Amino acid sequence: MAKAAESRQLIAENRKARFDYFIEERYEAGIALQGWEVKAMRAGRAQLKEAYVYLRDGEAFLIGAHLSPLASTSTHVSADPVRTRKLLLHHSELQGLIGAVERKGYTLVPLELYWKSGRAKLQVGLAKGKKQHDKRAVEKDRDWQRDKARLLRRG
Repeated sequence: MAKAAESRQLIAENRKARFDYFIEERYEAGIALQGWEVKAMRAGRAQLKEAYVYLRDGEAFLIGAHLSPLASTSTHVSADPVRTRKLLLHHSELQGLIGAVERKGYTLVPLELYWKSGRAKLQVGLAKGKKQHDKRAVEKDRDWQRDKARLLRRG
């Protein structure tokens, strides 16, 4: 029997990542969160624009992601919107990522933050940086595809 399609509700997306990097592989990671952070994410108050992933001591951390605390957040917890959050990945995935980042010059970039089966997940991309001429070539190709579609509709 086929497995039911799992719902995936997008919270935040890092659109600039696709512009600045060639994404070669994607990984799904869980995130260690505090209660107020989960509430903020449910309210859609998350941002990945300045975020990046850092590997240290065989663990992955999300740095620079901004979760704005709600006004009704618990009073006994001091909310730090840009605190470092631990990413939860399998050991074998972490070892592969560490090897790619340290030896092959790749970068880990957060791509999407979403809910999956009631749990917050982060899609992390193993990426190579684009040079300025790469960005121009991609833009030129995108313009050509748009013009081609326009000509085909007319003709």
